[in-house]
Amino acid sequence: MTSVLVIDDHPIVLQGCCRLLANAGVTSVFEARDVLAGFELFCRHQPDVVILDLAMGKNGLEGLSLIERINSHDPHARILVLSMHKDPTVVARALETGASGYILKETAPEDLLNAIQTIQEGNFYLPHDLAIQVARTRQNPLSELTRRELETLTLIAQGKPYSRIAEELNVTYKTVANIGSHLKRKLEADNLSVLIRRAVQLLTSAPK
Repeated sequence: MTSVLVIDDHPIVLQGCCRLLANAGVTSVFEARDVLAGFELFCRHQPDVVILDLAMGKNGLEGLSLIERINSHDPHARILVLSMHKDPTVVARALETGASGYILKETAPEDLLNAIQTIQEGNFYLPHDLAIQVARTRQNPLSELTRRELETLTLIAQGKPYSRIAEELNVTYKTVANIGSHLKRKLEADNLSVLIRRAVQLLTSAPK
């Protein structure tokens, strides 16, 4: 990763995030404190990843309109929402609008860096607990899955192999493989590639 744009109207959060990125070896870190400056910097520098807050401006969630604007300019933009909002409806709206991932401001620094790296590689990122909450607010097949199946599916959507998922969930490879088989059957996926696409589609689709 070579460049990241951070957009947040809270100076302390903005400075802390930029310092974290610089310490992690990101060579170019750009910062903006409002949506207009953020969009201008995006167009000028085309960063690898955009990190933005939702709660900017006088009207509340102006970050959502910025996501739409960035995606209209570049449909392949990789956008990570860093927000204090835990409401699954807000999370769903951000993903529907075009964010590649969502993480909370209370998250540990190493988890934030992992989320940034995951999105920079072209994968989707959503923490387990948020994914489960979002899934259960929607009328889709995810609402029928168990918690462990949802946890596994979230990691599959991030492009992680079964061996890595087994480590993160502290279970055996065989257990993950069995869960993967159940998920393929429940979500009507013929193979792992189809399952990954189906997972991302369901986790980011709008409520019906």
